[in-house]
Amino acid sequence: MPHTESILWFEQITLEDIGRVGGKNASLGEMTRSLQSAGVPIPPGFAITAQVYRDFIEANQLTGRIAEQLAALKREQQSLADTGAAIRALILGGEFTNGQRNAIEDAYQRLCDRLQQPDAPVAVRSSATAEDLPEASFAGQQESFLNVRGLDGLLESSRACLASLYTDRAIAYREQHGFAHEQVALSVGVQQMVRSDLGCAGVLFTLDTESGFPDVVLINGAWGLGESVVKGSVNPDRFMVYKPLLEREFQPIIERTCGSKAEKMLYADSADEPGKTTRTVATTESERQRLVLNDGDILTLARWGIQIEQHYQRAMDIEWARDGETGQLYIVQARPETIESQKDRAVFSSYKLKEQGSVLVEGASVGSAIAAGPVCKLDRHDQSEQFPKGAILVTDRTDPDWVPIMRRAAGVITNSGGATSHAAIVSRELKVPAIVGTGNATERLTEGAEVTLDCSQGAQGKVYEGKLAFEVKQIRVDGVVPTRTDLMINVAMPDGALYWWQLPTRGIGLARIEFIISSQIGVHPMALLHPERVTPIETLDTIAALTQRYATPSEYFVDQLATGIGKIAASCYPHPAIVRFSDLKSNEYRGLIGGEDFELEEDNPMLGLRGASRYYHERYREAFQLECQALKRAREVMGFDNIIAMIPFCRTPAEADQVLAVMADAGLKRGENGLQVYVMCEIPSNVILAEQFAQRFDGFSIGSNDLTQLVLGIDRDSQALRPLFDARDEAVKRLIAQVIRVAHEHHRKVGICGQAPSDHPDFAAFLVECGIDSISLNPDSIIRASQHIAQAERQ
Repeated sequence: MPHTESILWFEQITLEDIGRVGGKNASLGEMTRSLQSAGVPIPPGFAITAQVYRDFIEANQLTGRIAEQLAALKREQQSLADTGAAIRALILGGEFTNGQRNAIEDAYQRLCDRLQQPDAPVAVRSSATAEDLPEASFAGQQESFLNVRGLDGLLESSRACLASLYTDRAIAYREQHGFAHEQVALSVGVQQMVRSDLGCAGVLFTLDTESGFPDVVLINGAWGLGESVVKGSVNPDRFMVYKPLLEREFQPIIERTCGSKAEKMLYADSADEPGKTTRTVATTESERQRLVLNDGDILTLARWGIQIEQHYQRAMDIEWARDGETGQLYIVQARPETIESQKDRAVFSSYKLKEQGSVLVEGASVGSAIAAGPVCKLDRHDQSEQFPKGAILVTDRTDPDWVPIMRRAAGVITNSGGATSHAAIVSRELKVPAIVGTGNATERLTEGAEVTLDCSQGAQGKVYEGKLAFEVKQIRVDGVVPTRTDLMINVAMPDGALYWWQLPTRGIGLARIEFIISSQIGVHPMALLHPERVTPIETLDTIAALTQRYATPSEYFVDQLATGIGKIAASCYPHPAIVRFSDLKSNEYRGLIGGEDFELEEDNPMLGLRGASRYYHERYREAFQLECQALKRAREVMGFDNIIAMIPFCRTPAEADQVLAVMADAGLKRGENGLQVYVMCEIPSNVILAEQFAQRFDGFSIGSNDLTQLVLGIDRDSQALRPLFDARDEAVKRLIAQVIRVAHEHHRKVGICGQAPSDHPDFAAFLVECGIDSISLNPDSIIRASQHIAQAERQ
């Protein structure tokens, strides 16, 4: 056999060679040729071509014998497992020809010489010729072998790769999708093994794998070899970077989440463990608490991801590794992303729980759906006969052999794994909601018990006790009617904001900081600033555990809040994101960790120390400055200059002056660096003195709930008075019309955030008639509201 038909070095390969070396190797060659010179480092290596596989099958006279086994499977004369085992045994029993062996030996020796290392360790990976096509997810169906040393080990691993073309899952996939087995061949990639066993490794995607949001790079990583992340045996660290601002030299890291990283995969010591190339060990407490990447590493990987995506002109799934000896980061694989990028974005579903329940476990959510059913706990994939269709699969982790069971599941819950684990990737492809990385689902959940799996609230999914009622709404992007009035959305949690990127809205009309503080941060900011005033020692221990990665406890607050605000702003950039400073009441602040040591007990918190009055008060002023620092960081360091700050519950113009002065002291001065500051219009005084507020703020946002409450003297939460609570009351409407008129006289924008325009067409018509600039709604109300508003605009 000609030498050139047996071996191709990565430098010789382009995407045009996919038929010769498979998708994985073609991609490695394409990057080596086109991107390495642009600064994207690729470990060197070569491909044993698919022609070697074909000649191997022919030389060992296996064609007919493999066909006989497949025919027996089609006739249902033997099982899939028996068929796969028989074919793999045939291939493993074959021998390379002398010419093939010599070609492989020569290439391996040249690679060792190039690396200046005898018997250099290599990764040996399968690369199928139909792999990574847009319409087919072949990736992950064949085998890879790590830390392979020496010619004999390379030949053995290469033969095992060839045999893995007939894994049970690969046979089943080709049968299901109509691919002729004999038309698919296999190439073997041999690549320098990066010493990530001494460093870290992981996977990055050039989109958000849950929402499909295309403007971010999502990075997952863990200590040791990357197989632990790919196979989902660990809960990895998670990072997210906003691509458009990275290209403008900002630092738009909008998420840093520390995973548990309970174990890591290392090279095996051949002397102590003969026959094994890798081993898994527990990580240290220090490793579990540290992030595997610093900000510089995160930004570097994100830039490489962007370069690769731009070269391929499509979303990519990329594996990376850091050599622990040299500190060098590498890209070790790249393939097209074939799930989220292929979805039809014209229609999507919105899920919402209609009742509450007790939370049993939490983990990383996959998808945005809700599912309910009985728990079925399995330890092994060969227990499939025990799994009833429509049950919730609960297991430690999955691999490709679990796919038949996952197809029958209403939902999937695993103890381990992250967004790039097998369970997560397959669940997305099957459109089955999953919660991965719970840590203890197999212990906490009872066999046969009804549970509800909720992935609708963002990155953190929850499993509730019992079968809870939920609703599903179908939303068509093309169902949103164009309007002259700006349609915006209200968002609560940062993760949820990314789900609505495809809606044709003009920004975020209300993002509430208090949701980030209560759900994501959890600690009272004054307890972080003054731990000496926190009394229970247990509370101090909790705070110390939460903040241990940070130089100071207060930096934990600023960083978490800044990244949360940044993610919200990223979801609609460059359209405005109106971010309201915290408006928790004293009783709600008391519920935060450490809150009891800093909060008053008020009889009527709704009318007490809330909103603007807190920001300059001695009890909270220092904490408000942390909020300002976070917003300033999101705007000026991360680059989200679309953020507009908003002050809630500002009772008087004098109070406005005090708040603006505190903001300026913290580096947030209205008008500097384009900063706009809005005020909530939710108190009658805001309307009565609208011209004075207009002199101090750039815009108004009408909070119809509080305004209705204070105009009509009705507790907004009173069930007895519910029929009287109506924003369409004439008294409320007169005040709304007045503030819109005065705001426009002073060239100030005015919007409203509330459900009334969506629920009541007459109220939408009233707002349009008054000339309101924007209407901000919950996302699932946008279609109905757009129809009401467009109709009103035509009248």
